Amino acid sequence: MPGVRVPDAPGAGVPPAPGRDGRLVGRSVPRREDPRLLTGRGRFVDDIALPGMLHAQFVRSTVAHGVIEAIDLTAVHDVPGVVAAFTAEDLALGDIIAQLERPEPEFVATAMPVLARDRVRYVGEPVAIVIARDAYAAEDGLEAARVSYAVRPPVTSAAAALAAGAPLVHAEAAHNTLVDVSLCATDGIDEVFAAADRVVRVDTRTGRQNALPLETRGAVAHWDDREEQLVVQTCTQVPHQVRTVASRCLRLAERAVRVVVPDMGGGFGQKSVVGREEIATAAAALRLRRPVKWIEDRKDALSASFLAREQHYDVRAAFDADGRILGIDADVVCDMGAYSCYPFTAGIEPLMASAELPGVYKVPAYRVRGRAVATNKAPTAPYRGVSRPQYVMVVERLFERAARELGLDPVEIRRRNVITDFPYTGVNGITYDPGSYLESLDLCARTLRDEGWYERRTAADGAGRHLGIGYACFSERTGYGSAAFAQRRMAVVPGFDISEVRMDTSGAVTVTTGTMSHGQSHETTMAQIVADELGLDIGGVRLHQGDTDRITYGWGTFASRSITVGGSAVRLAAGKLGEKLRRIAADRWGIPWEETALGRGRVHHRGDPAVTIGYPELADIAYLRAHLLPKDIEPGLTATATFDVFNDGTFSNATHGVVVELDEGTGRVEILRYVCVEDCGVAINPQVVEGQCRGGIAQGIAGALFEQVTYDAQGEPSATSFLDYKVPTAHEIPEVTIHHLETPCAFSATGAKGAGEGGTIGAPAAVLNAVNDALRATGVELDRTPLTPETVHRALRGLPEPAA
Repeated sequence: MPGVRVPDAPGAGVPPAPGRDGRLVGRSVPRREDPRLLTGRGRFVDDIALPGMLHAQFVRSTVAHGVIEAIDLTAVHDVPGVVAAFTAEDLALGDIIAQLERPEPEFVATAMPVLARDRVRYVGEPVAIVIARDAYAAEDGLEAARVSYAVRPPVTSAAAALAAGAPLVHAEAAHNTLVDVSLCATDGIDEVFAAADRVVRVDTRTGRQNALPLETRGAVAHWDDREEQLVVQTCTQVPHQVRTVASRCLRLAERAVRVVVPDMGGGFGQKSVVGREEIATAAAALRLRRPVKWIEDRKDALSASFLAREQHYDVRAAFDADGRILGIDADVVCDMGAYSCYPFTAGIEPLMASAELPGVYKVPAYRVRGRAVATNKAPTAPYRGVSRPQYVMVVERLFERAARELGLDPVEIRRRNVITDFPYTGVNGITYDPGSYLESLDLCARTLRDEGWYERRTAADGAGRHLGIGYACFSERTGYGSAAFAQRRMAVVPGFDISEVRMDTSGAVTVTTGTMSHGQSHETTMAQIVADELGLDIGGVRLHQGDTDRITYGWGTFASRSITVGGSAVRLAAGKLGEKLRRIAADRWGIPWEETALGRGRVHHRGDPAVTIGYPELADIAYLRAHLLPKDIEPGLTATATFDVFNDGTFSNATHGVVVELDEGTGRVEILRYVCVEDCGVAINPQVVEGQCRGGIAQGIAGALFEQVTYDAQGEPSATSFLDYKVPTAHEIPEVTIHHLETPCAFSATGAKGAGEGGTIGAPAAVLNAVNDALRATGVELDRTPLTPETVHRALRGLPEPAA
């Protein structure tokens, strides 16, 4: 039930460091990263300076689709400061190929060359790399490059790509379709729709977006003669996957590649895939035997980096007369750009949507077709939420439309349909662990009612103003283990995590994790887990992450997995080390180890509280006087643990409630109130969870109202600076009230569920529903994002959305 705590670890009877219930977990411990980062002492990729370092930039395609006729770099070599310039032919690298183990036409594999060879498939595709003594000379070298193309007609939308006779982005992908999968076709679903009292349809489209991390992508690579290693320092969420791809493309043993991640200024999923530029930079450093740095500029980041979100849903839902849902029939089309991303493939968006679209509702019948379509645009990577903002939006629009047609309250129709009995196995074959779906909905709606917003809406109607209230109720699968990813039939199956906890002779602890923080406070939250498990002060714990030579293996950070999976491995490893400490102490005292406990940096005798031994003394025995160890205990104080989730994962949940007002003169949407009720299980650090919620909500609002990457008919991106790509400021993002519920997770060792993406998932649907509520007198409903002022202004005058 919500509010239940997971059991304390062994040794809870001994006074540990102070925190909630005497523990650090659950307490808003100040972020340990902040003193370094806020005083300018962080170390990011662009801060790295090595002796003799060169700088790289990329010659990029100026056409969206064309055959490369010639690449002339002769004049590049004459530019002062330029050291070298390489094409694909010069570097002779292997291709990046992401695979699903599905037959055609369910999946079509396509190769992404590190540098384009014969053909270019989007504006900004890297064609050659220029190396110079400084970044300015490298930019000058780009101007001297001459590339000629035989231009081919581009396809710049999914609809155009699927049209009969459309030009093919890849010759091997018929109809420009990379993934085409039909799932969960319930027997008799057509009869369900035929017999329904009400069938509603929603056709939604979402704009293409950029994840827009504050720090753009970059890499510094050099050859280490002593270690005989190519060292790549890069801002990636997945260092071990970068190592794997680099070693294969460069045809090196994996041991000969080391990937190190310094501090990172955001990623949001864009850096959870392997980029071509970091591989090319590494290849240039290997070829020249000199350090090479590449830093992506903002223009390239906006136009040629991995993008996200552009999706089209055509969905019907059947309801009975009481507003209970009977079935959903969905067609999902995702514009994935020119290539499959590694390791997730182009299937990342449509497979996520197809499997999880029913969400928090009891849907008896379901049918879905999901397609990934190739277009002549920059490729798509996961972005915070990964299809869930889109499918939550369409499902929430279905319930809003059904409520309106059936004359029901929008909250009440949700209340009648949300899952309340757990565990619940849905029509999609997924089993949902306990959550607070109804509780979060009721608390969110009650908050807005108690604050008087419904009365204010009525008063606004009388004054000719346009006030609206909207909700979004959703879940977020976060504990994706190997089993969940294997269901997608990925050739590379992420899931598990490995952690090592090591204590030195002073009693201080170092912990490793295969996850990779890029703003999630891992140095704080992982230390909280270890400190509680070992009865230590948090200052005695240090985290190591992001170094493929120091971390056994890791899948990095994405899909809100860090605490659920990585934190579980950390806790289990710390528990093993704690048991070893207790066994050494018990041997010294001649008692069973179960009669000992940990707390305040010491092992305690449960039966005689006056008998204790400190960790430094135990470490002294383990390292410096190993002859005193019992025969079944090895020297040293290290422990390693792995963790994986072998069921369908775990589900965080939330309800978002939004109040908006529309400006009749300008079409501007002003958010007057935002309430979030979230449940991510045990909150390791509530302040960190709130930060994740607030940041995610800001990104969700950005997608709902502002951000969109657009293209002209020739495939040229038309939003390549912040003058054209509209990013909200603090002025447009409202204050957010967050209420926490806590349903501990039964499938993680910490009781925690993921919290990284929920804010982004719920915001677009809640904002869109609020805007439509504000438009209720006009008879117009909007189903596409972003909701531009022009679109809202038209709707206020009773004009529908323009045709797509």
